[in-house]
Amino acid sequence: MKTYTPDLDPAVLDRLRDYAQLFADDFSHARPAQWASVYLQGLLLDGERKSVEPLSRRVPLPNGLAVRDPEQALQQFLNQSPWDQAKVLKRYRAVLAQTFASPQGIFLFDDVSAPKQGQHSVGVQRQYCGALGKKANCQVAVSVHYVSPWGHYPLDLRLYLPDSWLSDSRRRDKAGVPKSERRALTKPEIALELLDRVRAEGLPAWAVVADAGYGVSGDFRDGLDVRRLSYIVGVTEDFVVFRQEPKWEHPGTSERAGAGGRPRTRPRLAEGSPRPVALAELVKTVRLRRVTWREGTKGKLSGRFAWLRVWPGQDWQVGGCAGKGPMWLLIEEQADGKIKYAFSNLPEGTRMKKAVRLWKSRWPVEQGYQQMKEELGLDHFEGRSWRGFHHHAAMVMLAYGFLLLERHRGQEHPVNPGKKGARQPVLTLPAIRRALQRLLLPLAKPDCPYCCSHLNHPLRV
Repeated sequence: MKTYTPDLDPAVLDRLRDYAQLFADDFSHARPAQWASVYLQGLLLDGERKSVEPLSRRVPLPNGLAVRDPEQALQQFLNQSPWDQAKVLKRYRAVLAQTFASPQGIFLFDDVSAPKQGQHSVGVQRQYCGALGKKANCQVAVSVHYVSPWGHYPLDLRLYLPDSWLSDSRRRDKAGVPKSERRALTKPEIALELLDRVRAEGLPAWAVVADAGYGVSGDFRDGLDVRRLSYIVGVTEDFVVFRQEPKWEHPGTSERAGAGGRPRTRPRLAEGSPRPVALAELVKTVRLRRVTWREGTKGKLSGRFAWLRVWPGQDWQVGGCAGKGPMWLLIEEQADGKIKYAFSNLPEGTRMKKAVRLWKSRWPVEQGYQQMKEELGLDHFEGRSWRGFHHHAAMVMLAYGFLLLERHRGQEHPVNPGKKGARQPVLTLPAIRRALQRLLLPLAKPDCPYCCSHLNHPLRV
């Protein structure tokens, strides 16, 4: 599919001003709301780094906000100002829901990681870094993303605190970790808290998708069941399952364990009942079929999958899975030969193509966060504080939301109207930002090394 860069009308600058104004009441005072508009504009401008120092040299200040040191003022806005990003993001979700919410919506969970140097940035330690595909010194946040037929966008995120930070009160104090966040939470537990927050606001969705970092948690899967949400979540190859329904002997249904032994208190697998098998062994015995899930930019996207009913077998030796009902297992063979596995509670009778399409809906999340990093500097925050990290992430989401709304506006006016059967070129978020950049460039500071060398009209707040 072809892409194109649109010609934006100068009225887009008025829409950007009005968009920023939507959140003014959610800041603690008028001053932070004005600096939010400045920061938002800075994220939308070109520049290799979108941390405070280069951003402060890039963005013009509106009338009434002139200061001697814009960098210090932006540092104050980001790291010290007590505005609550939760209120701002709640408004952001409500604004985007007006255009993109759908009963067919899906919640997707994933890690957002940023490599870091040193040991002082909040939450940093050597851990698995998805951005690098290996263990490294990094920060990791749990994120929840929304995908609907009309668009996809991030909803919220929360930084993960490893044990090394939870056990060091001095480091937490120095990084300004709020007392309410000094809890030993796993990533799946954080994910459920984020899920409850966005669902409480009425955002409609019917399913949850997550990779193995979340799917391996039985508590996470049970939590989704309790919330009556369908799911398809990754698991690892060492998980064991029963191919046939297992038979269990419950306490009191057989003799004691032995002469003089104590009565059993847990179920055990009945004599002759098949034993469970690891997923890595199971895949050798099943047939994979090719399934096409969507049309990509270079043609149809397809892969080899299996979709079968199994019974969970974790902790079977101590009866931990006794009485558990059947569930779906999805097996995917990727192009490089790597095998992926996922559990699902989709209803019995669900077709494999529907499951594959749901499973592959993770792609927008990967694309979305990549765009936020490359286009908006999500991983460019150079501060060390909890507040600064979450303030920066919230502003990046606001910038992403504006680009998404502009893309939706552009899609309502196709470039080839009236050409029956003509395939419309794709309007991407990077293309929208490049088009917006053309209009913002004349507003850049005249001495800014990152932008143009002339100044016309400041973008008023």
